[in-house]
Amino acid sequence: MTEATPTAGLPALTGGCLCGGVRYEARPDHREGYYCHCRMCQLAFGNTRAAFMNLRKSEVTWASPPQYFASSRFARRGFCGRCGTPLSFEYLKSERMDLSVGSLDEPGAVKPTLHFAIESRIAAWHAEDGLPGERMDENQRITQFWKQAYGDDVTPGVAATRAT
Repeated sequence: MTEATPTAGLPALTGGCLCGGVRYEARPDHREGYYCHCRMCQLAFGNTRAAFMNLRKSEVTWASPPQYFASSRFARRGFCGRCGTPLSFEYLKSERMDLSVGSLDEPGAVKPTLHFAIESRIAAWHAEDGLPGERMDENQRITQFWKQAYGDDVTPGVAATRAT
């Protein structure tokens, strides 16, 4: 994921789930997001990709908090326990998290800048948009999370989490 371009004085972003049971306010210093094509996000969203905005956890205030699913030994996904809306993804030992762009009240306020985990991208569902792509296995920080949690010979993804 790319580093965000700071933009001073931006208004808060608000969002929540389909039924309105979970709400949040976010105050990031940017308006950039990315598409994640990893198989875990495909399954979590029931879609060919997930759209996320990465920000510091301290920049998000939950008016009513989500429920969480531990999607691996080192990460969790926030969702509404009533309507099922996917809301967030976070590495437990990170200061940062992702909010789902679709859960924002104004998703058009966030501009996509990158495709992540392109090795899992479903070609028939990809429209070339000129954005750069990054393979998950080329991201050393994420690869290290997987190795620390599942061993040096792990193949990151759904199969590793279901084998335990």
